[in-house]
Amino acid sequence: MSITVLIADDQALLRTGFRMILSTQDDIEVAGEAADGEEAVRLARQLRPDVVLMDIRMPALDGIAATRLLAGPDTARPARVVILTTYDLDEYVFDALAAGASGFLLKDVPPEELILGIRHVAAGDALLAPSITRRLIAQFTRRRPAPASQPADVLTPRELEVLALVGTGQSNAEIARSLYVSENTVKTHVTHVLDKLGLRDRVHAVVYAYETGIVEPGGTP
Repeated sequence: MSITVLIADDQALLRTGFRMILSTQDDIEVAGEAADGEEAVRLARQLRPDVVLMDIRMPALDGIAATRLLAGPDTARPARVVILTTYDLDEYVFDALAAGASGFLLKDVPPEELILGIRHVAAGDALLAPSITRRLIAQFTRRRPAPASQPADVLTPRELEVLALVGTGQSNAEIARSLYVSENTVKTHVTHVLDKLGLRDRVHAVVYAYETGIVEPGGTP
């Protein structure tokens, strides 16, 4: 089945460029385009794409506000939103994560990384540009109160171990090598962790790992 994508950007040239890149892939289909935040919210609710590529600076409604409406904590059916921006600034990362974004990429990302990122987010994985370091995640989590329940209350020792490795930014393949298990086994553990903790995706699992002290700033579980 194809991964459906909605492109939201106020620059027609950029929307065309993204569409051309994505149209080269057999497993990705552009479901629609939006030129401002209000249109992005309307089309996302209408079309229910698997992934929304969302620009930050748009007229009518900015990308952060649109993301909050589509993926915020009060959203019944949260969308998977990837923030695309030319601005590599801390506050945008913080605001995007707080709004419920599943990913954050700069617009100058190579086409192959954009395509891979969309596939990752559609599969429920986190997506942070390489330039968005764990330091920013750590700073973001210090702005928020720790959750009332601790993961040890609901997670098995193995699930807690997997959460710690997710928190340090390791992929499923890397975790599998670290724990000497199959990648499918890791995927199962990650799914259980997300379900038990009520987390939407790996981005929020990383934030949770920092919040609860499972991973300390600097990436050490």
